[in-house]
Amino acid sequence: MERLLVAQTGFLGDVVLTTPLLSTLRRSLNLESLTVLTTPQARPLVQDHPAVDNVLVDSKRGDDRGFFGMLQMARRLQRQHFTLAVAPHKSFRTALLLALANIPHRVGFRQSPGWFLYHQTAQRDTDRHEVERILCIMRIFGLDPESCDRTPYVAYHPATQTNVQRFFDEAQIAASDPVFVVCPGSVWYTKRWTTAGYSALVRSLARDYGRVVLCGGPEDVPIAQEIEEQAQVASLLNLAGQADLQTFMALIDRAQVVISNDSAPMHLAIARQIPVVAIFCATTPSLGYGPYSDKAVIVEKKELFCRPCRRHGGPSCPRGTEECMQLITVHDVLAGVDGLLKRSAPRPVQISHDQ
Repeated sequence: MERLLVAQTGFLGDVVLTTPLLSTLRRSLNLESLTVLTTPQARPLVQDHPAVDNVLVDSKRGDDRGFFGMLQMARRLQRQHFTLAVAPHKSFRTALLLALANIPHRVGFRQSPGWFLYHQTAQRDTDRHEVERILCIMRIFGLDPESCDRTPYVAYHPATQTNVQRFFDEAQIAASDPVFVVCPGSVWYTKRWTTAGYSALVRSLARDYGRVVLCGGPEDVPIAQEIEEQAQVASLLNLAGQADLQTFMALIDRAQVVISNDSAPMHLAIARQIPVVAIFCATTPSLGYGPYSDKAVIVEKKELFCRPCRRHGGPSCPRGTEECMQLITVHDVLAGVDGLLKRSAPRPVQISHDQ
């Protein structure tokens, strides 16, 4: 029986999209244990996953940063006596870390800069969604992506629901109230729809649809505050910076629809099987990171020749126009909400209204 380590220290969305691999590995291999190595921020995403026995944290931007921090992390891994390591994360640091930990059988991707540090490598199919690209690693174990569990899934501790209920009680949100969760943040500026757009959206949702909850991490607090000030909606519940990841998962379980940029909340909603309106500005679903669900509507301006300008978006518009953000209207987004509420979208729908 294998003592398996799965190393995924990428962004939060990357960790969510790795969860089908966790389920497939658990189902397909003869495992004594399955441990996930991830970042401190992503730990809540996998700690309650049914396929996962243990979670280890690699604080690669904190105590474990730099070469000596990586050596320290490698020693901790060595003490766990793993027999097999699988690395869906393509980074050179991950490959070197696993080699320094002297794990006897290491599996990674041929596209990794550290491919030569693995015992076996798999080819990632670039024309697939990221969920399926990650699952390409199962070819090492005799499975194609089509034979794998391809459903992203995240779980939270049931006690977390009390946090959501406390927030809702304070805001006087009743159990029968339709709730719409709006997530306006992103690490990259050009992946964010405009604050004016979100403010108008919040007003429309609060007036015609139900209660609106504004969500985001600590870094999204200034954006959320600006939207709250512009929207002037007394019933708005602004939880930006107040709800941790587990509480956010429990919160979106109450949502009729989640409206999000191309960012982690979009993937989290999909992993909880909640309908999503996904707003794509500088990036495009063709990069492989669109909502992996038939309960999703994609809002974008496909006619813009400059999209995608970068793989992850960027800090500013290369052309200085910000058209990919500015041309998306509240009508576009509400059309997506309406489509989901009517259950009229059998697959992700591309909304692209010419101006």
